This record gives sequence, structure tokens and C-alpha cells, in this order.
Amino acid sequence: MKALGRWLLWVLVALVGLQLVFAARIALMVWSNPQSTAFQRSEAWRIRHDQGSLHWRQQWVDYDRIADSLKRAVIASEDDSFTNHDGVDWEAMEKAWEKNAKAQARAARQKPADVTTATSKPAKPPKVVGGSTITQQLSKNLLLSGERTLLRKGQELVLTWMLEHLLTKRRILEIYLNSVEWGEGVFGAEAAAQHYFRKPAAQLNAWESAR
Repeated sequence: MKALGRWLLWVLVALVGLQLVFAARIALMVWSNPQSTAFQRSEAWRIRHDQGSLHWRQQWVDYDRIADSLKRAVIASEDDSFTNHDGVDWEAMEKAWEKNAKAQARAARQKPADVTTATSKPAKPPKVVGGSTITQQLSKNLLLSGERTLLRKGQELVLTWMLEHLLTKRRILEIYLNSVEWGEGVFGAEAAAQHYFRKPAAQLNAWESAR
């Protein structure tokens, strides 16, 4: 019994230590721009493995050098309550959960009626709808893997809380816009603007930002 207690204590200490490491890394982002994210490193490995070479585009630009129209477009499409919530939009998560449950139920009902032959196309899996905020997406991309487990989701919520309490909304959006993927191997607003429109992110107009 004592051995089990000691083991549980060591697990608890390790978990607390891990959270302190995460908190320290996020606190550094108040002044220091992250060089890469966990998602970027994972994508780099995948692209190199699949294609044998790596074509990578990324260039950090400050918040003021990103067009306001692009900031508005990203918030409108990804998280329209970004400026109001504390990191998690519980209502959006609940709606996404219900939508995914209904989609899975429909897929389960259709499966017995589907007859798969050598020439027929396999049934498409139900599309998973996300209810994650910009802060949640950033926490996952920065420090976590892309696996879908309750443990990973729980850690994502803890990191989201840290981001919201250690960084400003402006800083969160700045890091997000500079690290999110805008196409295979294209990371950040500046790289995307140059790749798709051959111009700096600061010069994007409303139509280009919406695209």
C-alpha cells in the first residue's frame, strides 16, 4: 500500500512539474516569439517522409504588420467570440459535440444498408466538427500532439487557461497568425500572403483576407 502511495505521489509530482514547464514556456512568449510549434515539427517530419524533401515557408511578422482585414477574417471564421470568452466557448463545444454525435448516429444507421463491392467506393466517415477557440487551437498546436483523447483534451484546457492568463488577447492572436498552417508547408500570415498573392501580409485587402 505504501509503495502504491509513493508511486501515486511521484505521478502527481511529475504532472505538476510538467505543468510548471508548460507555464514557463508560455510565460517566455510574453517577450519571445516561438521558433516552431509541436504541430509544425510534426508536419515537417510528415512532409519530409512523404515527399523526400521539405518545402517550408514561414516568416514572423509583428502584429502591426498583419492587415486588420485578415485579423477580422480569421476571427470571423474561426472564433467569432474570441474577444469575449476566457479561452473556451462552452456553448460552441456543446453544439459541436451534439453535431458530431448526430453525424455518427446517421453513419451507424446507414452502414448496414451499404453494400461494399470491389467497384464501389467506401463510405466516407462522418465529418468531425470542432468547437475549439483560437486559444485552444494555439495551445494544441504549440505544445501538444494531434491525437484525439480525453487526456489530451484535458491538457489542452489547462494550457488554454495558462495562455489566457499569461498573455494578452493581442499576443495570442499574433502568435496564432504567425504559426497557423495556411496550406501544406505554409505557416504564418506573411508566408501565406507571399505564397498566394505575392505581397506582404500588411497589404492584404478584404477580399484577399477572406480568401
